[in-house]
Amino acid sequence: MKTGAFISRPLLATLFLAGALVAAEPSSAGQLEWSPLAPLPDREGFAYPFAGVHRGALLVAGGANFPDKKPWEGGTKVWYDTVFVLERPRGEWRVAGRLPRPLGYGVSISTPEGVLCLGGGDVERHHADAFLLRWEQGAIATRPFPALPRPVANFCGALLGSTVYVAGGISSPDATEALATFWSIDLSAPRPQWKELPAWPGPGRMLAVAAVADGAFFLASGTSLAADAQGKPARTYLRDAYRYDPGRGWRRIADLPRPAVAAPTPAPRHGARGFVVLGGDDASQLKVTPLSAHPGFPGETWAYDAARDEWRGAGRMPKAPVTVPVVEWEGLHVIPSGEIRPGVRTPAVWALRVDNR
Repeated sequence: MKTGAFISRPLLATLFLAGALVAAEPSSAGQLEWSPLAPLPDREGFAYPFAGVHRGALLVAGGANFPDKKPWEGGTKVWYDTVFVLERPRGEWRVAGRLPRPLGYGVSISTPEGVLCLGGGDVERHHADAFLLRWEQGAIATRPFPALPRPVANFCGALLGSTVYVAGGISSPDATEALATFWSIDLSAPRPQWKELPAWPGPGRMLAVAAVADGAFFLASGTSLAADAQGKPARTYLRDAYRYDPGRGWRRIADLPRPAVAAPTPAPRHGARGFVVLGGDDASQLKVTPLSAHPGFPGETWAYDAARDEWRGAGRMPKAPVTVPVVEWEGLHVIPSGEIRPGVRTPAVWALRVDNR
């Protein structure tokens, strides 16, 4: 039930002002405009919290960090159950309640009934549980939701119409194979139930990017897994991408220009028929030693045009967190916290406005 170390109001205000000075300009592509929101009131920030909107409030919950020592110093990862709320874009965060358990690395999707929190893991194992996180009269409440077909974390998902689609992930913390599973659930059904659908025609993967555009669900990048000589999971970074049209199935689309593992997801819509992948780990810094010298993840953004089946550069992010959800709120795409280099989180919260005129 650890809740982290809280930032004082003067320091929070200083961080907010500093962020405002960093990102006043649009990206070089002229279509992505970044601005900071108030940082989360936690010294470290979190990797893969749940996040979404219910009744106009932005909720961020759970996740994990290294509060005492970094991994290369022998630090221990800690999972959290804290729920933060931000009721307006220029407001301040406050603690609103608790999750049923410390939890992170799941999929979260905003729905009219609450923030749908799916799967994820904790210090011991991964979970199949699902629930709705609700904002009710200034307090947090949860409502049960049908469990996933199996435990899974580090997967991705998005809402297309009234149907939630989720893809990939791993079934346990020590897994040496990523899942090639694709599930859906229709929220408009009288009794919603998960369905297993045919998987994409490519390798299983975790930490992939999901997107919805042009009436379809998209799956891009991620990493596959295999056991190395010591039986430990070894990653293969992926650039392939796929489109799923309900009723018609999967087809492969143009590969990403580079891997974008653990990029913020689901990717924001971009243009009339596309989406934009934000940063992500491209494997270029895998051999950096010591880890304390890691410069951070690359901040290039890549826009996909479904009409042309092509990618193009769309500018750079002011900061490039990974392992973090994207939440659409008040005309913005919000990236709340995340990991800025291996083992290092950030409390910063960035908002992206996409000019699709």
